[in-house]
Amino acid sequence: MPAGRPRRRQAPPRHLADLDPAARRAAAEQLGQPRFRADQLSRHYFGRLTDDPGDMTDLPAGTRAELAGALLPRLLTAERELTCDEGTTRKTLWRALDGAYVESVLMRYPGRVTMCVSSQAGCGMACPFCATGQAGLTRNLSAAEIVAQVVAGARALADGEVPGGAGRISNVVFMGMGEPLANYAAVLAAVRRLADPVPDGLGISQRGITVSTVGLVPAIGRLAAERLSVRLAVSLHAPDDGLRDELVPVNRRWKVAEVLAAAWAYAASTGRRVSIEYALIRDVNDQPWRADALAALLAGQLAHVNLIPLNPTPGSRWTASRPADMREFEARLAGAGIPVTVRDTRGTQIDGACGQLAASSRPLTPAVPVGPAVPVGPAVPGGLAVPVTAGRAG
Repeated sequence: MPAGRPRRRQAPPRHLADLDPAARRAAAEQLGQPRFRADQLSRHYFGRLTDDPGDMTDLPAGTRAELAGALLPRLLTAERELTCDEGTTRKTLWRALDGAYVESVLMRYPGRVTMCVSSQAGCGMACPFCATGQAGLTRNLSAAEIVAQVVAGARALADGEVPGGAGRISNVVFMGMGEPLANYAAVLAAVRRLADPVPDGLGISQRGITVSTVGLVPAIGRLAAERLSVRLAVSLHAPDDGLRDELVPVNRRWKVAEVLAAAWAYAASTGRRVSIEYALIRDVNDQPWRADALAALLAGQLAHVNLIPLNPTPGSRWTASRPADMREFEARLAGAGIPVTVRDTRGTQIDGACGQLAASSRPLTPAVPVGPAVPVGPAVPGGLAVPVTAGRAG
């Protein structure tokens, strides 16, 4: 099967979150219901964060189950959840209706909550240091399957299940499993559902949403033309084509210069700073000269570098850079005037990198509906640098 092409699977059922408000009302009419029933369902799902017909007391009792079944089908079930950082980092393994696995991570920090979500089951980009990339691509997720990950996190926060009291999601990063721009239509629809004001969507600011890519140049151009305010993150991982061809195979199609030119065009179109994601891999891409080369590429551009300590996958020859090498790499970028941070490594007790939990886990107990997930067994050892970009840093 050609890289990047999903295997054929049955498409998930239609869900309210796949549809814009007008299409939802049309769907309600098709079910023989007044158009405003769609607005009521939207308020329950996006405002009250429920898809349980029993909660929908403003709908006629005889229609609740039918409407919820038709427009709010349960798309994901929580197979496994691992927590760390005193419960403020929660990684969930989800099973879709066709058995496909995806992962999401909720991270609570002082003053903000970030959800890292998957856009595909697996990944077709084949980056050799990434658990998801090595597993291959199963299929694209629907917009509603992407949104369901965020709704589940929002529900857990609203219900006070995450230490720190009730809260709301402030940031969403498309840095979980999959290459977001290879599932362009669904990701764009999901972004709109996340950002549309309640009850049309979840009401998360577009400026709090980040879409990552390994560098699909035409899709970056399409995204720029949408005139959104989302941040673009480019998973670069090497400043030179020779190494990037190996680390990020899509570079054989679009070289570093083309990827960065598309990124700078996106920054010019949106006014948003581009994040350059760079996973530091010991003795592979962490040499001082590569830091200097990266600085030269980024000089004068609206960009910020996120250095990511690689989370190695079991049996992999790739591992994280030495602390001293990370510090020198960061110092050389900073010395050249390039804004740079080393990503916080949260969740050192769980399989945090994208795809690790899906690859190493199988259902240990019957699946439970989306909502408060059930912890299963002890946390699996393994570092976590989240959010990490599937097919790119994870």
